[in-house]
Amino acid sequence: MMSEQEVLTCSSARNRGGVQRVEGKLRASVEKGDYYEAHQMYRTLFFRYMSQGKHAEARELMYSGAVLFFSHNQQNSAADLSMLVLDSLEKSGAEVTDEILEHLAKLFSLMDPNTPERVAFVSRAIKWSSEGSSKRGHPKLHQQLAITLWKEQNYSESRYHFLHSSDGEGCADMLVEYSASQGYRSEVDMFVAQAVLQFLCLKNKPSASVVFTTYTQKHPSIEKGPPFVQPLLNFIWFLLLAVDGGKLTVFTVLCEQYQPSLKRDPMYNEYLDRIGQLFFGVPPKQSSSYGGLLGNLLNSLMGASEEEAEEGQEDSSPIELD
Repeated sequence: MMSEQEVLTCSSARNRGGVQRVEGKLRASVEKGDYYEAHQMYRTLFFRYMSQGKHAEARELMYSGAVLFFSHNQQNSAADLSMLVLDSLEKSGAEVTDEILEHLAKLFSLMDPNTPERVAFVSRAIKWSSEGSSKRGHPKLHQQLAITLWKEQNYSESRYHFLHSSDGEGCADMLVEYSASQGYRSEVDMFVAQAVLQFLCLKNKPSASVVFTTYTQKHPSIEKGPPFVQPLLNFIWFLLLAVDGGKLTVFTVLCEQYQPSLKRDPMYNEYLDRIGQLFFGVPPKQSSSYGGLLGNLLNSLMGASEEEAEEGQEDSSPIELD
């Protein structure tokens, strides 16, 4: 007699074999151009598999079907099956794995950048990947999304996702290209300053250091340093050193001395208020949240919530930015 494990292995193999046979038939329909019929059959099989608890099989079938429809430029059908991939993940409670993250990033890369379905897909994908400690979405998923958007020359969206990854070097390389292709020569320092300050607001000191070092070394318009010709770059360099030291007096004097450079962007002092709280023990302002347009921009980027702010106050640690 076979052991229980052998029975399960054989059952899994039979299921996979059945999926492969079904995939073959559906692929043939798509290849013949019977797109509507094939799409409806995919949906029927998805709900059948899900009702039988075959979540992995349902997900694999929808993923391969979506990729197939994308290859035939059937964007609507492909996007619909991509959403069903997410349905299976959300309803089955599947664990986050590198393979699944790669599949989600692949589907995102194949979607038409101008469709609303892509926005909905990436929002749900990030939310699903936000398990455990990855409250803002899994860093590996953000990294792959950032690379796709970079290839599409959607630099601002790419930068957002790089900020939520741990890829400081990739972020720096993208910013060098962004600055060289769309920025003014007089703003080469501002591209990296913003990224470093935002990484620090997200408590990601390692990536902040990597993005600064890589960017200043690779940008063709920046002379080797430190010290640098641009005062703002010197400020960022000193700030990163100050964060390591954690001395409030050093941070305070540094911000005062470089106010002329910091006034070039009204958001800089907002970021520095936050950095002061996170790394130098500066108490939060009396107001419950940053106010006005600047506060809205900061909270939008970081995704801060009142609930998390309360949690942060309870454990006497600086308020985390989600």
